[in-house]
Amino acid sequence: MAFTFEQLQQRCQVEWDAYIQHAFVEQLGNGTLDEDAFRHYLKQDYLFLIQFGRAFALAAYKSPTLEDLRHAKAGLEAIIGLELGLHIEYCRQWGISEQELQALPEARATLAYTRYVLDTGNRGDLLDLHVALAPCLVGYAQVAKWLINRSETLRGETNPYEPWIAMYESEAFQQASAAEVDWLNRELADVSPRRFEQLVRIFSDATRLEIDFWDMGLNQRM
Repeated sequence: MAFTFEQLQQRCQVEWDAYIQHAFVEQLGNGTLDEDAFRHYLKQDYLFLIQFGRAFALAAYKSPTLEDLRHAKAGLEAIIGLELGLHIEYCRQWGISEQELQALPEARATLAYTRYVLDTGNRGDLLDLHVALAPCLVGYAQVAKWLINRSETLRGETNPYEPWIAMYESEAFQQASAAEVDWLNRELADVSPRRFEQLVRIFSDATRLEIDFWDMGLNQRM
């Protein structure tokens, strides 16, 4: 039996739906999210992205083939070259300077999630690491799709969070997400049922930590 990313997601559907359709995301789409909550999220997401850049660098180190190495390089470029640059500029628009971002302490939810991913990658193999990363790269692409397909989502200049939605629905980000799913499908096709169960646990844990990250933003917790 060849396993797929879709099956991985389905095994964690309750957690996945709670993540994709979280109240933070819903309020962001409606344009009703508290601006201070969004600023708190933006600050922590900057720190989050730096750690995820390190995770893709670890993926490059763990890559056994040139193809895997190129895939890790593409992921690193998506995070550091695309998303982080857009994020810094977006923070400026919200009155948050890069100097302020660099001086920030990490919230507990940021620490828990990013270090879980790095620990998983250090202890396991390349597939373990990519499964732990998937809720971020694949999840944010699905969040954008969920938002743009719901009638309640407010689009255009009347929604202060429109640029955030547009960033994650962009062709570049959606292509990066699709490439990650393709890679996961190729690797999952060869795993045993026992190995798949181990990966389900990793994916479930990482998804629950993503939920905690939304909670952190919504409740402005450190």
